Amino acid sequence: MALLDLLRQWGRAELAVVSVNHGLRAEAAEELALVADYAAGHGISYDILTWAWDGTGNLQNAARDGRREAIADWAKANNLRYVALGHTKDDQAETFLMRLARGSGVDGLACMSLVRERDGLTWLRPLLDVTRTDLRQHLRDNAISWADDPSNEDPRFDRVKARRMFETLAPLGLTTDRLTQTADHMRRERAVSAWALHTAAQNCATLDAGDVVLDQAALSRLPEALILRLVAEALQEVSGAPYKPRFRALQSAVAAKKPTSLQGCLLLPSRQELRITREWAAIQKTRCCVSDLWDSRWRVEAPDGYETSELHIGALGERGIQEVEDWRLVDRPRQSVLSSPAVWRGETLIAAPLAGLENGWQAVAVPNSPVFGTTC
Repeated sequence: MALLDLLRQWGRAELAVVSVNHGLRAEAAEELALVADYAAGHGISYDILTWAWDGTGNLQNAARDGRREAIADWAKANNLRYVALGHTKDDQAETFLMRLARGSGVDGLACMSLVRERDGLTWLRPLLDVTRTDLRQHLRDNAISWADDPSNEDPRFDRVKARRMFETLAPLGLTTDRLTQTADHMRRERAVSAWALHTAAQNCATLDAGDVVLDQAALSRLPEALILRLVAEALQEVSGAPYKPRFRALQSAVAAKKPTSLQGCLLLPSRQELRITREWAAIQKTRCCVSDLWDSRWRVEAPDGYETSELHIGALGERGIQEVEDWRLVDRPRQSVLSSPAVWRGETLIAAPLAGLENGWQAVAVPNSPVFGTTC
């Protein structure tokens, strides 16, 4: 409510408002009515979205992810470019404490950013330097009603546990201000690491038919932390995963001297290179229409005038590779060829562009990572 009122008073953007009802509390309808009354009183459009938990995983994480996806879809449907969120300095400090408890590194401890590009939108958090106390005072001063979510006092949730820890930590100097200051330091270090990552990618990495290939000699001259960052970024590029793998799993995979599976990819080391390719087992059942993006990154282009209505894209796989006699001529590992996109009519193979069976078809990779999308 405070964010909405502050943006309205700012007056330099056209506003549209959205709330997500998670269906977890009966009181939510009355709380959303507060927003509806405010929006109606100021001539601001307002929509309410619904989200239902399927009962799996962590409730708060699922609700957060579901809320973000719903808001992103709503924003795109309304041709909006920016989404403003109401996270505060207190939220930032709590996030830092929770991530510290999980053993996060620099990226995690940098916590939330003021501006972030994601899902084709720019997400803004303009209140990260403002406390909840300040916002409540703003609401009182402007006679604006608000609602406090009782789940913010439920000790079952990690964030509530972190919030209550401040009573113990503050006398030691671990205050909200100190923790957010440290998060700011981590954010600056993350920017340095991002610069080093781009430089390392330019010197070490090439793209080969969707695989990321890292030169072992060049890798050997990098510090371990940068090698791990580079491989983690390559895994996200190839798999399309939104998050980096767990640190210990990543460290173990990079140290291995044999093919290793991680995050839906295979790491294939040799003396000359470390190749990160898609793992066939992770995509063997992934199919889509020829007009759609396959495996979140492959666009397949048909020959001019080709009728595609009965075709689909799927991985070449074991059965398909048997039909491509000259697949070895593409000079790529068998694992890479197995997971490459192929065009099928039912069970009949039509084309496998990256395996040497083009038949007029082309396969083009859409970058997932800005690191490899711009430097390789």
